[in-house]
Amino acid sequence: MSGIVFSVPFGGHWYGANDRINIGVIGLGSTVKIGGKGKMDLRGFAAIPGVNIAAICDCDEDILRKEEQELKKENINVKTYKDFRDLLDDKDIDAVVVTTPNHSHALITIMACQAGKHVYCQKPASHNIFEGRKMVEAARKYHRIVQVPHVPRMPLGYKEAFDWARNGNLGKIEYVHGINYRARLSIGKVPAPIPAPKSVDYNLWAGPAPMSEIRREYFHYDWHWNWETGNGDLGNNGIHYLDGCRMALGLDYLPSRVMSIGGRFGYIDDGQTPNTQLIYLEYDLAPIIFEVRGLPKDFY
Repeated sequence: MSGIVFSVPFGGHWYGANDRINIGVIGLGSTVKIGGKGKMDLRGFAAIPGVNIAAICDCDEDILRKEEQELKKENINVKTYKDFRDLLDDKDIDAVVVTTPNHSHALITIMACQAGKHVYCQKPASHNIFEGRKMVEAARKYHRIVQVPHVPRMPLGYKEAFDWARNGNLGKIEYVHGINYRARLSIGKVPAPIPAPKSVDYNLWAGPAPMSEIRREYFHYDWHWNWETGNGDLGNNGIHYLDGCRMALGLDYLPSRVMSIGGRFGYIDDGQTPNTQLIYLEYDLAPIIFEVRGLPKDFY
């Protein structure tokens, strides 16, 4: 949770060291396979002195109730919401954690700012550039704190190492090369559209995205590999380290040009996003070359 500083007028008044901040978690993640980032963030915030997990929200009733029971075992009693809009209407909530699929990050963050909540939104900040800019506008207009976590921004020694390199200790920086390698197996291929799980309100889940036919075996995590809802591994794990490459150059602005090539190789499945990708970002100081590799090592 590094980087969160409650040192501004928060929730309408100045918070002192002994005040309690009530947090609502929107989106809990899956119960099986890969996932559960919302649950991880929930427990991370719960461990911070002065933070109270006051509410949880998920449009999958099964996940919502299971987490409610798990929290009760830890003596944490929370309000539960299926619709994030109802949580935002809760005047007791000071800040929200957004761990929904990528396509709904911007909408929920903007609406949270409008509702007077501060926001910790999981990466990627948004599904596209336009949405990200609207999130920034909302944060400034409503005077809210909005943070998106990227691993290199945490106090793990990255900043010091990058400063050391930029000071010429390794010579002139010719380019920065980032690699995101995470083996991703095939997500399978269904012969026909499948219904959403009975426990899921698909209208709420889709949110600003079209309620398209579902063509994937596993409903929850595999939305990452669909263009309408995810950004592939570039916008999943990769965005942490692509930001780290920019951080290595000491830059806080966008590249002058970007080029990307790649595709989905090795499988014939329902995935749409690339599992092999090369991205070139042009900066005056030095270019960034970033790779996404998703096939198991036996394929290379």
